[in-house]
Amino acid sequence: MRRMPAAADRCELCGREKPLTFHHLIPRKNHRKRRFRRDYDRAELKGRGLWLCRLCHRQIHRFYSEDELGHRLNSREALLAEPQMLRFLEWARKQK
Repeated sequence: MRRMPAAADRCELCGREKPLTFHHLIPRKNHRKRRFRRDYDRAELKGRGLWLCRLCHRQIHRFYSEDELGHRLNSREALLAEPQMLRFLEWARKQK
């Protein structure tokens, strides 16, 4: 598991103070695929990610397939540009 930076106490998407989990922006399932190994070095594959609350982490995997996450939604900015994700985050920010 990735070590959480000392300053990271809030979800990087919704901003709530909750226990955090590490979300690989390029899903681990894709790390062995040739395209990803060609485009990203090993350290980037393993370290590229976000610290998310369980609610946001679970919802990302409900909304999007691992291939879609790896190819199209492999940055925080790309996730925040998704209308479906933005609607969810508006709701999530209101939760305790």
